Amino acid sequence: MRRPPVRSRLRRIREEITSPRVSPVDRVLKALAENQLLLKQDKSVPNVVSILTGESLRTSWWSHPKAHFIFAVLSKLADHPDVLFAKLVCGKDTMIHRPLWPAVLAVGRAREPWQVQGLSGGARRLLDRLDRGEGPVRAAGEPVRELERRLLATSQEIHTEAGRHEMALESWKAWSARVRCHPAASPSHAREVLEDAATRVGAPLKALPWPARVAASTR
Repeated sequence: MRRPPVRSRLRRIREEITSPRVSPVDRVLKALAENQLLLKQDKSVPNVVSILTGESLRTSWWSHPKAHFIFAVLSKLADHPDVLFAKLVCGKDTMIHRPLWPAVLAVGRAREPWQVQGLSGGARRLLDRLDRGEGPVRAAGEPVRELERRLLATSQEIHTEAGRHEMALESWKAWSARVRCHPAASPSHAREVLEDAATRVGAPLKALPWPARVAASTR
């Protein structure tokens, strides 16, 4: 059966979960269970901010009147046992439902050329620390963003006592042991699984971190 358009599905999800009997966290989790992927914020792809506000924001959600509410919900979601955040779609924070974790883990651990070629010295040193088991590692700046964009590590934002924002990075090996997740057998098939999930929510293949030629070769 043909799936309804993305915008129609998102509108229906919003209507279903706006009941006052449903908590904001459960609203998002219900949408995540149906979509498997949700961006934190986006103008067209199903995303957490639109679900919580009923709006498609053109500016950062930090400037929205409900910013503190959104932050509180996102913080609870980050600790949920069925939720993983990674920069999977459009280089943005993407909520990933547990059934897709084996695919993400297989891709993250593959160390393919698109992941390791051209890494800066700072990113390589940070990755070496994670590979040696020094984790979670607190860090900030471009080396962290490099590892996140290439899916070379998993990360979680933390707030230091000094009021700074840093990321706590963890190797996929340590993360998988902690959450008891096993990687899919084939990174190639894992990419296909994630490509299918992304296209179902309306994201183009070029929105994924691996090059289009790699995505095309798996078809």
